[in-house]
Amino acid sequence: MSSLMDIKPRLSEKAYGLSQVRGTYVFEVPDTASKQSIAQAVAEQFEVTVTNVNTTTVKGKSKRTFINRRGKFVRGTRSDIKKAYVTLKSGDSIPIFAAEEEAEAKAEKAAEKAAKKAKKETK
Repeated sequence: MSSLMDIKPRLSEKAYGLSQVRGTYVFEVPDTASKQSIAQAVAEQFEVTVTNVNTTTVKGKSKRTFINRRGKFVRGTRSDIKKAYVTLKSGDSIPIFAAEEEAEAKAEKAAEKAAKKAKKETK
């Protein structure tokens, strides 16, 4: 398995929380990827030190679709997804959620300005 595999970060609230609290990042990886190849790909792509990799395969949900002209339903399933939980060495980080962090910082600054303005008006 080459180290240049197709890994995509999962952008969800749970993944964001894990990255903030534990330093664990969640990626979608190919079904054939091994833990060693995932660790090597993340280390090379983001220039960080990987300490642990856990993987899980989420089974696809079964769905049904209505076909209008015949009035019948067609059953099918979504494809399975393999997720990798990658823990980094303390002090290392990946700027996946940089936009959310910037938005939080702007919101904090705006709240501080509003508080100062309200305090100034009350005097």
